[in-house]
Amino acid sequence: MNLWGGRFTGKTDEFFAYYNASFRFDRRLLQADLMACAVHAQGLGRAGVLQSSEVDTMVKGLRQIAIKYADSASLNDPKFFSAEDVHSFIEARLVESIGQTGYKLHTGRSRNDQVAVATRIFLRSEIDALDLLFRDVQVALIELAERYPNEALPGYTHLQKAQPILFAHFLMAYFQMLQRDRERLREVRKRVNVMPLGSGALAGTNFPVDREWMAEQLGFADVTHNSLDGVSDRDYQLEFVNVAAMTMMHLSRLAEDFILYASQEFGFIKLGDAISTGSSLMPQKKNPDSLELIRGKAARIFGHAVAFLTMIKGLPLAYNKDLQEDKEALFDTIDSLAGSLKVTATVLRNIEFNAARAAKAAISDYTNATDLADYLVRKGMEFRKAHDAIGKIVVYAIARGLELQQLSLAEYKQFTPLFEQDLFDAISLEACLTGKNTTGGTAPEQVQREIKRAKELLNA
Repeated sequence: MNLWGGRFTGKTDEFFAYYNASFRFDRRLLQADLMACAVHAQGLGRAGVLQSSEVDTMVKGLRQIAIKYADSASLNDPKFFSAEDVHSFIEARLVESIGQTGYKLHTGRSRNDQVAVATRIFLRSEIDALDLLFRDVQVALIELAERYPNEALPGYTHLQKAQPILFAHFLMAYFQMLQRDRERLREVRKRVNVMPLGSGALAGTNFPVDREWMAEQLGFADVTHNSLDGVSDRDYQLEFVNVAAMTMMHLSRLAEDFILYASQEFGFIKLGDAISTGSSLMPQKKNPDSLELIRGKAARIFGHAVAFLTMIKGLPLAYNKDLQEDKEALFDTIDSLAGSLKVTATVLRNIEFNAARAAKAAISDYTNATDLADYLVRKGMEFRKAHDAIGKIVVYAIARGLELQQLSLAEYKQFTPLFEQDLFDAISLEACLTGKNTTGGTAPEQVQREIKRAKELLNA
């Protein structure tokens, strides 16, 4: 039975009925919807609209439905697919369970505010679960950083070698990105945690339900304060998808770095068998499919973010059926983000760092040139002149196929008499790392401080 059939005398086109129906995907809202239904029934009882015996019967029936369909697989039965949506499914099951009293549940309520409150309850729970997955990736980053606390890695700008850094410093950069993402997600949760139930179809309800009481029972921090906005607002979903897109951008960057570093050309990391696949043709291959899938999933979520904006941008107030399209995009975003976070944590726990190869690369190709310029500054030369002098020395070294540490002191003195024997200590790999000893720098002391700070953040 449809929830809206009385106005119609003709039969709905069969394919349009399928096209219009949403139970095949919005059934994921079942448990959240049942929670809201139970509180709505109690709210009607408190308002004197329903008798206490009717409320008790409804709540008991709703709990039985929640238990019976606690396993989402139980909703895959094809006989249920004739349901228009999760809301009509619940009403039909309730009437089957408790009889005609079940039809009273929808008093003072529209599917417009019903779906809005159920989606908020659902998303709030999913955000809490995602926060734990974020934390696990951060823990995995710290664990890997502590496995290799002093090992060097070449840092890059423009994908060209720039300066030596610690591998742990590189990893903690991604910790910071994910920390910002977690903070953004928590901010989104605050705006998710507002209750639209009681907004009716668009104008509110004629029955004196205590919305603040219902919000408290459902764990909401506040109620919506405009019924038009309450049923048509999807900003909280758009915000969530945008935070997910930003997170996936960060995970994709990490994936790309690891894909490069695992290649034979770089050879800085080795991927474990648990996170790699092979080739059906080339027996020697070990492919970083785990990382490539993360990179690919990012594009998928970016698409959902654009789809949300496009879907909402031209909608007049209040509810429009276009908004049914939010569900599949939202659900897929949640699933793709959760899966990518899980796989990222697994990757971090299944890689080995080639410290010797990375250290050799970190101090080659003139990555210590800036430290050499800084050496001259400490000797009294203006930085701009020092920069020019070292540029000339690099050209000189390249022409002879030598690294800066391979030139002799006599060769250095051809460019300026300020050079002394201590220049070789100043451009050693150790000096290049330990010299960056300010907050946020790559010096081992600073990196250890940031790891300690990161642990405190996770435990706060």
